[in-house]
Amino acid sequence: MTETASSQTSSEIELLSFRLADEEYSVDIMSVREIRGWTRATPLPHAPPHVRGVINLRGTVLPVVDLSVRLGMSPVEGDARNVIIVVQFGNQTAGLLVHAVSDILSIPREELQPPPDLAADMSHSFISALTIVEGRMIRVLDLATVLPEDTAEAA
Repeated sequence: MTETASSQTSSEIELLSFRLADEEYSVDIMSVREIRGWTRATPLPHAPPHVRGVINLRGTVLPVVDLSVRLGMSPVEGDARNVIIVVQFGNQTAGLLVHAVSDILSIPREELQPPPDLAADMSHSFISALTIVEGRMIRVLDLATVLPEDTAEAA
């Protein structure tokens, strides 16, 4: 890889975009391990409301977070149209239940904008940046706040 190609690569970020109801979100594709079809999760007693349960991922117990509930919206129904995005953040691996995966986007980092400081809106604390792609507002999730340590402990 040439120096020019390397600097061009670092000036862009690749995002996996997905839908929750009518809204579009994304995560850094470097945190995505795989995308799985809907699998019914085994519920756990006393788990937080956003933890849908756990699934068996090739012999490993994986907590599944209903991302819609986590962001304060109505739960994802959980049917064949839904997917689980397996992400890894730090030492945590979790599945994010979403309505559908949309696209892989390559965005220049300078096009990412910080979210407005609206402390009264809880969902904004989960957003690290916003960008506009083809007229669509896409929110970039902050996995550090979406997947706090208690999510892993719940499983």
